[in-house]
This record gives sequence, structure tokens and C-alpha cells, in this order.
Amino acid sequence: MSKPRILIADDNAANRELLEALLAKIDCDIEIALDGQDTLNQVELFQPDLILLDIMMPKLSGFEVCRKLKSDPKTSKIMILMVTALSELGDIERAVDAGTDDFLSKPVNSFEFQKRVRNMLKLKGTEDELERLRAYIREMEERP
Repeated sequence: MSKPRILIADDNAANRELLEALLAKIDCDIEIALDGQDTLNQVELFQPDLILLDIMMPKLSGFEVCRKLKSDPKTSKIMILMVTALSELGDIERAVDAGTDDFLSKPVNSFEFQKRVRNMLKLKGTEDELERLRAYIREMEERP
């Protein structure tokens, strides 16, 4: 089985470096996006399993990126963990309305961050396996 792919989408270099360091204990491939539009471009090229998405980014906000990805059938299954300095209840509600799978406020606790990432990757793997099984069953039902 291939390594999970994680896209870090944050315009702040220090934040990207911190998230990369926190992912060091997780066996995964990492790619970086520097703004909202770059995030959409990287999703197409890298096809991540999980996106660590900042909200306050240039070009497109994390809310806009999340909404676009979750509304497209080709990208709607990608797990999105919004990691942001915004922590007001209204921001969390906006994130959920945009379709995020989870939400984590900065500064992140390393243990909590790693646990959430592992859980989200496990859930994504389970969903992918379920989809493969469904496709196999459909194929078997269609045979004469």
C-alpha cells in the first residue's frame, strides 16, 4: 500500500515548517501549497488524501478552497483539517458549513495534531477500501 499523501496549505513559512515537523512521526508524502489557488492546483497534481488547510490565505480563503473541493465529486472525498488561528465559534461554524472534516486552532498541540491526522488518514483509508469493495460488488453483479 502506498504512503498517504498530505498537502500543507498555508501562506506562512513558519507555520508550514511547524506542520512538516509535526508530520515527521507519520510515514507520509508531503506537498506544500502557498495560497488558495496554489492549493487547488496542487490538489489536481498531487491528489492528497488529507489537506491541512489554513483559512486566512491570499487569492482564495481556506473557506473558499474547502467549498470548491467538497462540491466537486472528483475531490469531495479528500479529508480536510482546517488548522487556523481563527478560533471564534462563528469561524468554526463557517468552516463546517464550507465542508471541513475537522478543525484545529493554532497554536496546535503536537499530540492532538498527530492523533487527529492519524485518525483522518485511517478514516480516509477505510472509505477508500469501502469504495473499492462497492466497485468490486457492482462488477460482480454485472457479470453474466
